Amino acid sequence: MLLIFGVVVIALMIFTMVDVILTDRRRIRALNKTAWFFVVIIPVVGPALWFFLGKDRPDSEGQRRTLAPDDDPNFLKNIRRDEEQDERIRRLEQELAELDDDPPKE
Repeated sequence: MLLIFGVVVIALMIFTMVDVILTDRRRIRALNKTAWFFVVIIPVVGPALWFFLGKDRPDSEGQRRTLAPDDDPNFLKNIRRDEEQDERIRRLEQELAELDDDPPKE
């Protein structure tokens, strides 16, 4: 039983070390990456501190949460911009067609 607990603790520490290394610096709170790397070496307590205090949650204020397309202002703005571009292209094509329809001058 003690062996299984030891293996789990070591696996948790390795997982946490890799997570610290791969986490973007902007999502790390309190300490820098190097300090967190040494903190997570402390069995059980280190990884717990990292997951509760060191890493920002995806839904915290600093992170963007995913919006549905009809709720995303950028998406809606891009749709309007695309519609305006399509309308401009239609007008230009119509003007070109009208220019092509002119009878040739002699």
